Amino acid sequence: MSSEPKMSLRASVRAAQERYEADIEAARQGRREAFAKAQREGLSLREIAEEVGLHTSRIGQIIEGK
Repeated sequence: MSSEPKMSLRASVRAAQERYEADIEAARQGRREAFAKAQREGLSLREIAEEVGLHTSRIGQIIEGK
C-alpha cells in the first residue's frame, strides 16, 4: 500500500477517535447535569444511585465533576 492511502486511513482513524472522545465527554456532561438537577430538585444521592446502579459515593463524585 502506498503512503497516500495510508495517510488517508490514518486521518480517518484519528477523526473517528476524536468523535468518540467528544461523544463520551458530552455524555458525561449530560449525566453530571442530570444528576445535579435531580439532587437540587429533591432526590437524594441514594435515590439517584438506586436508579442508575452506582454507589452513592460515585454519584457524589460525578456531581462534583470527578
